[in-house]
Amino acid sequence: MSRRLTTKSRNNGIAKPSLRPAMAAPRLFRPAARLLSSRLSAPRRPAFPQSACAPSILRSRGYATEGGAKEVTVRDALNEALAEELETNPKTFILGEEVAQYNGAYKVTRGLLDRFGPKRVIDTPITEAGFCGLAVGAALAGLHPICEFMTFNFAMQAIDQIINSAAKTHYMSGGIQPCNVTFRGPNGFAAGVAAQHSQDYSAWYGSIPGLKVVSPWSSEDAKGLLKAAIRDPNPVVVLENELLYGQAFPMSEAAQKDDFVLPIGKAKIERPGKDLTIVSLSRCVGLSLNAAAELKEKYGVDAEVINLRSVKPLDVETIVQSLKKTGRIMCVESGFPMFGVSSEILALAMEYGFDYLTAPAVRVTGAEVPTPYAVGLEQMSFPQVDTILSQATKLLRL
Repeated sequence: MSRRLTTKSRNNGIAKPSLRPAMAAPRLFRPAARLLSSRLSAPRRPAFPQSACAPSILRSRGYATEGGAKEVTVRDALNEALAEELETNPKTFILGEEVAQYNGAYKVTRGLLDRFGPKRVIDTPITEAGFCGLAVGAALAGLHPICEFMTFNFAMQAIDQIINSAAKTHYMSGGIQPCNVTFRGPNGFAAGVAAQHSQDYSAWYGSIPGLKVVSPWSSEDAKGLLKAAIRDPNPVVVLENELLYGQAFPMSEAAQKDDFVLPIGKAKIERPGKDLTIVSLSRCVGLSLNAAAELKEKYGVDAEVINLRSVKPLDVETIVQSLKKTGRIMCVESGFPMFGVSSEILALAMEYGFDYLTAPAVRVTGAEVPTPYAVGLEQMSFPQVDTILSQATKLLRL
C-alpha cells in the first residue's frame, strides 16, 4: 500500500515522516478496475462490430418453445447456477481473484458474498498456482470447490495443479481418491485483448485423461453444464466466453428450476437439417447458426447445426448420426487449426462415418497466429459468418 512520505507538524511546520496510508484502492481490486476503465475510455480503437459478436438469431427461431420462457443473459444463468449449488450443497465454495467484494471481474459472482459469507465466497491474492492448489487440496479432502480464473490464459500459472494433481489423482489412487473440483472462467478471444489473453484452451484440456471439459453457448447451456460440473466427482473445466456473458437467450421454464442439470457428454442439435452437418462449440455456435440461415435464404440449403456443449467426452453418436443423414460435415471452432477440437471431430468422422461421406470433411478455425490487437487483423484471425459461408458453399459446390 502506498504511503505519504512527509507531512508538516501543526506546531512547528517541520516535515516529518508519516505512516498514514494514502487513500488507494486495495491492490487486489485495481487491475480489473483499470482494465474496465481503459476499455470504456479508449476512443482510438474502433468498437468491436456487433456482427462479430454473433447476435442470437434464435429468438425468432423459437429456441425455447416451452411455456414460461424468459430472456436470461449467460452471466445471470451462471450466477443462478452458482447460487443454487451453494444453497443446496454445504461442501461447495467458490474462490478466485475478485470473486467476493468486487462481485467478480465479469460480475458472474454478483451478490454471492452477501448471501453466503466470506467463508464460502473467497477473494484470493493474484496467485493462480496458490489458490488453484488450495482448491485441488480441498477437493481431495472431500469438499467441492469452484475455482474461478479471471481468464483461462492465467490458468497457465496453475497448469501443474490442474494436470498433475487434479486430473491424475483418481487414476493414480486406483479409483479410491476422487477430486471434485470445478475450474471455470472465460476462454478464447474477446474484443481487443491481444495474444496473451485470447487463446482457446479447449483442445489443451480436452487432450488430458482425467479431465472433463464443457463449453457452453446459451444461457441454458451455461446453467445446466455448470451445475453438472459442480456435482460431478471428476475435475471439470468449464470454458466460458467473455463475449457471451452479456448476451441474452430464451430460457425455458424447465431450465429456470433449481433441479435443471444438463448431462456432460451430450451434444444438442440447435438447428435440424438434411444437406450439411456443422459442428461447433461456444461462441462459434451462434456464428454457425447465422451462416446456416444465410445458406437457407440464398441457396435453399438445410444445414444441421450441432452445439457440442461437451468437448470431453465428445458425443460421437450425435455427430455420426447427423453425418449419415447429410453426407457432409464441417467443424467450426476458434482454436488453432493444428491439433484442435475440429481435428479430433473430423478424425472420428472419418473413422466412424467414412462410408457416408459424399464430400471431403472441412473445418473453419482460428488462424495459425498469436491473436493480433489491431481490430481488422483480429477479425481475420477467427471464424466469421462470411468465412463459414464461403467454406460451406465450396463444400456444397454452390
